[in-house]
Amino acid sequence: MVPLSILDLSPISAGATGAQALRNSLDLAQLADRLGYVRYWVAEHHNLPSIASSAPDIMIGQIAAVTTRMRIGSGGVMLPNHAPLMVAERFKVLEALYPGRIDLGLGRAPGTDPATSYALRRRQGISEEDDFLERFNELMLLETRGFPAGHPFHNVRAMPADVKLPPIYLLGSSDYSAQLAGHIGAAFAFAHHFAHFDAAEAMQLYRDNFRPSPAHDKPFAILATHVICADSDPEAARLALSADLNLVRRSKGEHLPLASPEDAAAYDYTPADRARVAQNRARIAVGAPESVKKQLTPLLAATQANELMVTTMVFSHEARKHSYELLARAFS
Repeated sequence: MVPLSILDLSPISAGATGAQALRNSLDLAQLADRLGYVRYWVAEHHNLPSIASSAPDIMIGQIAAVTTRMRIGSGGVMLPNHAPLMVAERFKVLEALYPGRIDLGLGRAPGTDPATSYALRRRQGISEEDDFLERFNELMLLETRGFPAGHPFHNVRAMPADVKLPPIYLLGSSDYSAQLAGHIGAAFAFAHHFAHFDAAEAMQLYRDNFRPSPAHDKPFAILATHVICADSDPEAARLALSADLNLVRRSKGEHLPLASPEDAAAYDYTPADRARVAQNRARIAVGAPESVKKQLTPLLAATQANELMVTTMVFSHEARKHSYELLARAFS
């Protein structure tokens, strides 16, 4: 069976608080550690009332402290929002405290809207160009001390200097990201849960373009997807109503906490809304354990993913925990 891991966005439900969402993440991580999940990643999003995960490096330390076995990482750090030196130092500190258990997932998107992106980067210099590769190269040169003599950063060392950066994963949802991950010899995590690009094609592009690097001598691909599992197909479909309404609202610029299934069922959907939901449902595995497994098996076969990373966005924290319990049982 393909190993299972978790991508946690710390969802905020209507009537709950961001603080509770973050504590829920700690609770879920402890359960996942006991259930045998191999990896637990937290996201970086900003200015979204439905997502509390805005500081992955802080959450990684908190989660690593209350778990013992899983690898804990970022899914991901949005590199355009950060100075590479700060990323290097924060993840070296995490690696020093929890050696062999930290992952550094890097993303190219800002993880927010344009105004918030500007606020995040206003003291770094704003550029209309995609400078991810420039920032990535700077991160790598800081790690290898590869800046030549005379360069302003030649004597800059990311501290603690005697600790290596944790393994790097490049996140993506397009053909560009897949090819870039291959070219730089990074591990690759594909965001099937929101990507419009075909997952199998992205994985193949990654492998076709892969060049061995000091970190990876062969490709390693993680498939991230959305799963909602319950004791029965009807119950899973009911839970998924919250995700349906969240999608519709986001498409209209309404970034609200996750609605309850009851409120979602009562929402006045337009025909365009229902078409959008139906299209998105093709990317979500929803159902009882055997139904979910049947939905995921052909996707895993087509992508040949080395690992399945699951995100679950439902209203109830207990239902989210139960979904991961059922999934772990189905794939054990």
